[in-house]
Amino acid sequence: QVQLVESGGGSVQTGGSLRLSCAVSGYTYTSYSMGWFRQAPGKQREGVAAIDADGSTSYADSVKGRFTISKDNTKNTLYLQMNSLKPEDTATYSCAAEHGSFGTVKDGILPDESEYNYWGQGTQVSVSS
Repeated sequence: QVQLVESGGGSVQTGGSLRLSCAVSGYTYTSYSMGWFRQAPGKQREGVAAIDADGSTSYADSVKGRFTISKDNTKNTLYLQMNSLKPEDTATYSCAAEHGSFGTVKDGILPDESEYNYWGQGTQVSVSS
């Protein structure tokens, strides 16, 4: 049973930083791709960042230069370092995982949420002005 558990959310002021973590357990594959998504109240879920099994990364235009996605395979943990946070970053952030390589992340393409089979429950991020 694959489980993804996010942590690290919280409330910060504009310009602040947070680091989200996503611990993966029960995953039997040796390589997998992962991503971060967010959903603000009244809005559709959107992709934020992805890291492919081959190590390549991609980001939404709205977070480029401010967010960094990384993965520690020895700890089975995904991270999202978020700097220079803005009120519009306020949302529930969820991590997702899928076996293997998408093959498109290296071209700067964010995989759609439908391409992931495993999801965490989410962690809330609130940025006040």
